[in-house]
Amino acid sequence: MHAAGFPGTLLLDRNDIDTLLGLTEYISAVEDAFRAHAQGQSLGTALLDGHGVGGEFHVKAGGLNMGKRSYFAVKINGGFFANTQNWGLPNILGSIVLCDAENGYPLALLDSVGITRNRTGAATAVAAKYLARKDSHVATICGLGVQGRMQLMALHQVLPITRAYAWSIHEREVPVFVRDMSDALGIEILAAQDLGAAARQSDVIVTCTPSTKFFLARTHVRPGTFVAAVGADSRHKQELEPELVASATVVADILDQSATVGELHHALDAGLTSREGVHEIGQVIAGMRPGRSTTDEVTIYDSTGTALQDVAAAALCYEKARASGTPKYFNLAGAPA
Repeated sequence: MHAAGFPGTLLLDRNDIDTLLGLTEYISAVEDAFRAHAQGQSLGTALLDGHGVGGEFHVKAGGLNMGKRSYFAVKINGGFFANTQNWGLPNILGSIVLCDAENGYPLALLDSVGITRNRTGAATAVAAKYLARKDSHVATICGLGVQGRMQLMALHQVLPITRAYAWSIHEREVPVFVRDMSDALGIEILAAQDLGAAARQSDVIVTCTPSTKFFLARTHVRPGTFVAAVGADSRHKQELEPELVASATVVADILDQSATVGELHHALDAGLTSREGVHEIGQVIAGMRPGRSTTDEVTIYDSTGTALQDVAAAALCYEKARASGTPKYFNLAGAPA
């Protein structure tokens, strides 16, 4: 017999999550989480990387005070970029354990793939609201997998995007992306034969690849551009030339993470910049630090991915599932004393 409020651990699979939360809800949840962190309402974050066989594991943990309840979540994601080819599996797999932060009770076990996909796109949308020019209408998307699609959909929610260039080192992905995303969004999607030429025509550039060597250079980026650097979330990953990072206004999701595993850390290692002057997106949202100051400023959002995004989305999903009246529980922790 479970005590009131602890009926067991809620089990939510990918279909449940996709039914419960839409992209606009992710954007709102992520924006609120970043703001709460800046205002001292988070319970801290932690990041751990581990090696797999032909891939890697990321463990992200953190907590938030969310009004009537405080939540803590731990996410473990495996990134194995030969999965689709070798096993017919997604390249990223994982799960989230959501706990009551006041007593540690495991409230829910959630598939992490849908949440990671959506909250990552949502973070770029939130950053674009504050760091991109309001009249930004041309985007270049570098990396055309699941996340590339999500990034463009998220940008389309917050900016008047009318044209997008699609670029990938895997040329076979380009025509499929062009067809699918033009149908989905009703905007002009063009293949980027030359990344530099496409980027120099763009107001927004998103990089979301597993690259370990930079491909977007300072000479590719015109004044006034907003760049969302999404792919670098471990020390060996890199998409932006360090000189580009050093020359721009950089805003991190979590500064310590960006300085350790993001694009910022490559510029720091090269001795081209310092942490001073770099601030966090939550501080911009809360009005504590400036966002874009001039129309010709190049702004970079260093998106390493944070547990704040995961716990905010997982908690919202949990609350909506409980309110739906048809949740699936299992007895993981037993009845509380």
